[in-house]
Amino acid sequence: MTYTPAPIVRIFDTTLRDGEQSPGYSMTMKGKLRMARALSALKVDVIEAGFAAASPGDAEAVRAVAEEADGPIVCSLARVTERDIDAAAKALDTAKRKRAHVFIGTSPLHREHKLKMRKGEILDAIDHGVRYARKVFGDVEFSAEDAMRTEKTFLAECLKTANEAGATTLNVPDTVGYFTPEETHRLFSYLIEAVEPDDDTVFSAHCHDDLGMAVANSLAAVRAGVRQIECTISGIGERAGNCAMEEAVMAIKTRRDSYGVDTLVDTTQFYDAARTLEDITGEKVARNKAITGRNAFAHEAGIHQHGMLANRETYEIMKPEDVGAPHSSLVLGKHSGKHALFARLEQLGHEVSPERRDSVFAAFKILADEKHEVSDEELRSLVSGASNRVVPAL
Repeated sequence: MTYTPAPIVRIFDTTLRDGEQSPGYSMTMKGKLRMARALSALKVDVIEAGFAAASPGDAEAVRAVAEEADGPIVCSLARVTERDIDAAAKALDTAKRKRAHVFIGTSPLHREHKLKMRKGEILDAIDHGVRYARKVFGDVEFSAEDAMRTEKTFLAECLKTANEAGATTLNVPDTVGYFTPEETHRLFSYLIEAVEPDDDTVFSAHCHDDLGMAVANSLAAVRAGVRQIECTISGIGERAGNCAMEEAVMAIKTRRDSYGVDTLVDTTQFYDAARTLEDITGEKVARNKAITGRNAFAHEAGIHQHGMLANRETYEIMKPEDVGAPHSSLVLGKHSGKHALFARLEQLGHEVSPERRDSVFAAFKILADEKHEVSDEELRSLVSGASNRVVPAL
């Protein structure tokens, strides 16, 4: 039987653009370069380094990231204007692999209130901007800002115009996190058929998390045939954030039977990438964060701990080493049972005799009731009699 590899979904990282421009996540130049190295180690396909036309500082950052990144395509965001595209080209002139990411708003709200442009003017701007970008970039991506609130027939017309002008990646952003997974799947299914792209064209999803559905929407898009996901480390980004890269990629990897696709990401780098971002911005990863949170591979409930001691797969669908996390941990607290307590004491070199186990466990419960977690040192005190609320030394 001939092996047929799964189709590859490209991972487009916008931690340094959409992520960095959100409150609380601004980065120094040094921080951006550290993050660029972490993203290179992850082997993401594309790094969106910034918006070169936004300011001289942003242009400088795009240039620095382009020189630092090793492997990924580096791109700059640009409006469909010659000025923005020229700024992106100048900032990326030393990049080994580069892309222009041009965009314009297409929804009625953006056309009427922000741009003051009619549909025909939008189409003309797309055609001119993409054709101009192709003069200086071999790789051009087009985004229809606020796509999900755009009339679907007009949206298809915008994407077809961009494709015919030379954009080979067509991005459909849920700019305000409005859609549901079902709607996302239906829209992409319609667009892929309506645009009639050639084999070299890739559809892309850029989902925000305002209703908590960015990852689910991105995966629904993959089911519809999308082959690029735009995302960030830890899901940072405007307002409630973007699709969290680690969640989408590990869903694809863990449930390959369901999605039938793969990525080229080195998932063992996720934990370090999350910690790098945490260190750069000072914003801590939530304990309950999927994949990279401290609790992602931690267990306190006695029933869960008993299962983990018998077979890790009873309560874990991924291995911590798959994402670069240190190890699974059985956290000893007020919900823990005897199995976990005595397993940990044995690891610490204390074998508790059967006749003393009930009293040791009772003392542990008293201590655990007052603590969030019971440390190894407190366990040692518990069995040595150093604590006045515990049993005598064994």
